[in-house]
Amino acid sequence: MNIYADNAATTKMSKAAIATMLDYMENVYGNPSSLYGIGQYAKEKLEEAREQIARIINAQPREILFTSGGSEADNQALLSAAAAGERKGKKHIISTAFEHHAVLHTLKKLEERGFEVTLLPVHTNGIVRVDELEAAIREDTCLVTVMTVNNEIGTIQPITEIGAVCRRHGVLFHTDAVQAVGHLPIDVAAQNIDMLSASAHKFHGPKGVGFLYVKKGVRIQNLIEGGAQERGKRAGTENVAGIASMAAALSESVENMEQTKARLTPVRDRIIKGLNEIPHSALNGDPDQRMYSNVNFSFEGIEGESLLILLDRKGICASSGSACTSGSLDPSHVLLAIGRKHEVAHGSLRLSLGEDATAEEADYIIDAVKEIVSYLRGFSPVWRDLTEGKKEFIL
Repeated sequence: MNIYADNAATTKMSKAAIATMLDYMENVYGNPSSLYGIGQYAKEKLEEAREQIARIINAQPREILFTSGGSEADNQALLSAAAAGERKGKKHIISTAFEHHAVLHTLKKLEERGFEVTLLPVHTNGIVRVDELEAAIREDTCLVTVMTVNNEIGTIQPITEIGAVCRRHGVLFHTDAVQAVGHLPIDVAAQNIDMLSASAHKFHGPKGVGFLYVKKGVRIQNLIEGGAQERGKRAGTENVAGIASMAAALSESVENMEQTKARLTPVRDRIIKGLNEIPHSALNGDPDQRMYSNVNFSFEGIEGESLLILLDRKGICASSGSACTSGSLDPSHVLLAIGRKHEVAHGSLRLSLGEDATAEEADYIIDAVKEIVSYLRGFSPVWRDLTEGKKEFIL
């Protein structure tokens, strides 16, 4: 059996997205900035996609700025808010300790420029507390940036409440919604969101395409200079085929959202229940306030990388809570943020289910993980020390 359970990393393009891209690559090949008919036809199709995406998140078309993906959108949002704040003498930013590195690394660079950054704790359940966020707001706060859904542990943040707090205090609110758009209802107006980042390949669209929602009146700073595209805010010839493909994928994902949630929630819960039977294991993140496709576990006494390799041999594609696979020996900053010890965070597993996941696949995953964890513990010196009482169990 082959199971792809790493959809939080990327999703397979949908048939609708592929068909749209192929059609546009063949028939809508003009440069949207050209004045002749073929170019203007491409421009018309580009704007249709912009309108389609805007309707889905309850925005105005002119508030949608196309980017290369979520990382670019995050960078542009944060740097724009920082520049606006600096002009007003406001150089304080609030975020959380478990944001995506596209946000955290940008915040680090802003600190080097003299900005002060407050990283809120997310507690053991992986959820930001709104009262703590409100208490952190100061007179010189220029931005609050909190992700909608955590990419590792899947916890859903109280975005609507955070947006209301920010609006009440007159502070810009940005959310990295890369893991949420296409999977959860988004209404930027009702949720008081000023800026929002999204990436097509997280909802069955193509890689290398995304968008940044920017509320009318919010001033945006250019990251890329050189042309008048995207109302002068993002130079470079637009990827019309990719953008149209993204719009098609998003429309399909949103249309199927509720039935996908209803189908996946029991599969997710089945896996959680099964993995909870493994001694000295723990679910990471809130058991209820989490994405219906996300399962994240830590297993004491093993290394996550070994678990991934052996799962792959059984046809299961997953990822680890550890950042080792990206060339770092440090455990996941997300797991450390919720209080997991280093030695436990290293032995973690993230499963992010696709829309077609079944109970049969869930059982196969459970059996495979149980077998591999037992096997790895069998020759782990750490596990031997734990079972012999030389070290104390953490989980």
